[in-house]
Amino acid sequence: MRIRLLAILFFVALTVASVHSNDYQLQTVLKSVVAKIDPWVLEQIAAKGQTEFLVVLADQADLSAAERLSTKEEKGWYVYRALYGKAQDTQKPILDWLKSNGIEHQSFYIVNMIWVKGTIDIAVALASRPDVGRIDGNPVIHNNLPQPSPVAEKTRPFAPETISSGVSYSHAPQVWAIGYTGQGMVVGTADTGFQWDHPALKPHYRGWNGITMTASHDYNWHDSIHSSAGPCPGNSPQPCYDLTHGTHTIGTAIGDDGGSNQIGMAPGAKFIGCRNMDQGNGTPTTYAECFQFFLAPYPVNGTPAQGDPTKAPDVTTHSWGCPASEGCNSGTWATIQQAIQANRAAGIVTIVAAGNSGSSCSTVSDAPSFFPEVITVGALNTGFDAIAGFSSRGPVTVDGSNRQKPEITAPGTSIYSSVPVDSYSSSFSGTSMATPHVAGAVALMLSAQPSLRGRASIIEAILKDSAVHISDSSCSSSGSPNNVYGYGRLDALAAANMALTTFSPRSAAFTAVGTDASLQVFAPAGVNWIATTNDSWITINSGSGTGNGSVGFTVHDNPNERFRVGAITVAHRDFIVRQEGIGQNGCSYAFTPTFLSFPSGGGTGSTTVVTTEDCIWTATSNAGWITITSDNGGVGTGTLTFTVGVNSTGASRRETITISGTTFSVKQKSP
Repeated sequence: MRIRLLAILFFVALTVASVHSNDYQLQTVLKSVVAKIDPWVLEQIAAKGQTEFLVVLADQADLSAAERLSTKEEKGWYVYRALYGKAQDTQKPILDWLKSNGIEHQSFYIVNMIWVKGTIDIAVALASRPDVGRIDGNPVIHNNLPQPSPVAEKTRPFAPETISSGVSYSHAPQVWAIGYTGQGMVVGTADTGFQWDHPALKPHYRGWNGITMTASHDYNWHDSIHSSAGPCPGNSPQPCYDLTHGTHTIGTAIGDDGGSNQIGMAPGAKFIGCRNMDQGNGTPTTYAECFQFFLAPYPVNGTPAQGDPTKAPDVTTHSWGCPASEGCNSGTWATIQQAIQANRAAGIVTIVAAGNSGSSCSTVSDAPSFFPEVITVGALNTGFDAIAGFSSRGPVTVDGSNRQKPEITAPGTSIYSSVPVDSYSSSFSGTSMATPHVAGAVALMLSAQPSLRGRASIIEAILKDSAVHISDSSCSSSGSPNNVYGYGRLDALAAANMALTTFSPRSAAFTAVGTDASLQVFAPAGVNWIATTNDSWITINSGSGTGNGSVGFTVHDNPNERFRVGAITVAHRDFIVRQEGIGQNGCSYAFTPTFLSFPSGGGTGSTTVVTTEDCIWTATSNAGWITITSDNGGVGTGTLTFTVGVNSTGASRRETITISGTTFSVKQKSP
């Protein structure tokens, strides 16, 4: 192997030398070309003559502006268009060269990259291009997925049960009891495929129409395995499976047969799926392709150009890994991480298994489990607040970050869920089984508070803060959170209650002269809340309560010439406080347009608030049928969005939205 690799490097030198005659120039270019190519690629080519690799372009899309958008749909379209547009703008010269030379390839946009199968001369030619940032390997990754077997963990004796014990221990039934089952939300699963028509899954598969009794897999299923010798063929036009794992995991998230098998956390949610493993074997491209599908699903046998971000899931569950022992490294990890970052920018929450390499510390070591952009889930012995021996622990050392992991734990031993064909099993244990409990809990939380859809950082914070904290002093941590349990055990009811804790309005504006004020908080009966601020010029006078209540606070004098902006935080959401500067005056405001008309059925609308850049504003409406859905305030020119309710009064009506005496008219026709 070493001799072959040296020969490859010599070939690279000759190839580069053919276009660079100066010795110093040759040395410099040779180093830069070789540095772009993952050593794994060179080793595989030396052994096999050719291999699969990823041509990652230097120019990648900037998605930072997505954070400023209000809705999940807006974020999804922005991210999709930014990524797809960047790929279209930059990949064409490389794609043309690959096509003209008959080289096998596949274009991606979720990361601006191209999968190529080729020899050393192809890799060198591509690495020599200035528009190519790096060339990574595409190793086949074997996942040691949980298999049905007796469990040596401490678990409660199994008996058939109406509600799965893991679901009960996570307090999902209490969320159902207050009316939230995941309705309106979508869970995505990337796994080994699944039996979509299983009795506990079929009613919850988004592609199934229970009225017409027909199925459409367009936008609801994607197969990133393009060839297979297994029982599930490549490019399958409908959901298929070659292992039990995927059917079991998605069952824990959403499954329910309507009878005695209530196996899922969020039975009111729908699910879609993508197969990213062939009999347990995946690659960085199969993983990335599923993230690409989740960002903007497209029809079976369609193309990413047909992607529709409005059909993206709210949360995805992942029980797979990409370990260094299988060929993954910083390059392939970066590709997977970038795909997850794109999903998160689009408002999709990613839930990931910690891995089953415990009980040693620093065993959260396989991508994507150690990424900061995911919620990593450890496994509890079901029915007990005790970590399962196999559950991987932090801190993360594989990337040098010393990051605390996991974030949360959930039941993971002897989990009762769906398995092919039309059956059930409680013989599966692993962090794979714990993970979908958390994905289902996210669907429950969002069905309780749909306004949180797309706000990944808030969803993640609520999951952590609402967990039943479990202290631990091992693995370089103490108290809670820690590197064994994270923030503790998943509590779906506490998460839903925290999501339901809100305040009104979303913001307020104050003059430069200090004053006292209050903020109304709305919370479920018996639910505690606390208000905090990091701004020294805001003093909270009464900042905690149970159920409905108010926050009393003081905004102090602003001695500065310019305005300032602060925040009071309740249940991980910010009430924005804007205050004028002492020298600020003469602000004027205008609306563009100045009015909108709506049919009796209501609808959504928006108007632009026009003012100078330093002027702060707050919009109000006393009409109960007009609801401001965006931040009701801002600084400088901004956009105000609102909804108009159904008119059942029997007459037309007209009301206003007001900013400092300037009015925007909302007119609505009679029924």
